Amino acid sequence: MSVIVTDTGFRNDDWVGPAPALADWQGEAAVELAPADNPAALQGRLATLAMIHVAFPAFSDGRGFTIARRLRDMGYTGRLRAKGHVLADQYAMARRSGFDEVAISDELARRQPEAQWLARANWREYDHRSRLAG
Repeated sequence: MSVIVTDTGFRNDDWVGPAPALADWQGEAAVELAPADNPAALQGRLATLAMIHVAFPAFSDGRGFTIARRLRDMGYTGRLRAKGHVLADQYAMARRSGFDEVAISDELARRQPEAQWLARANWREYDHRSRLAG
């Protein structure tokens, strides 16, 4: 089971349907990209995707943030989900890079409760640039 984190807190997963790995993707409405996958493989097919999951196998692997930014720069406007080992401290970075939501395990949700994620939900106002400018 997983918990979905958004700017309003925790919620249950409402996505129904498969999200196969890019190598196995046959045009389903969702796909999952691994850190080593090249988002350019989806060029010209982004409009057919309702959801893209980007895997985070470890909290120390930031390649998913780059993938999210590249997908948004390529014009993807659908739902973009970070999935796996993302920490509450990384939530603002996830949102800034283009993710709409983060899927975490029930175990991580117990270790980092909703209040820790909500403390970072105002990600537009609190960034290093605004602190440097002030």
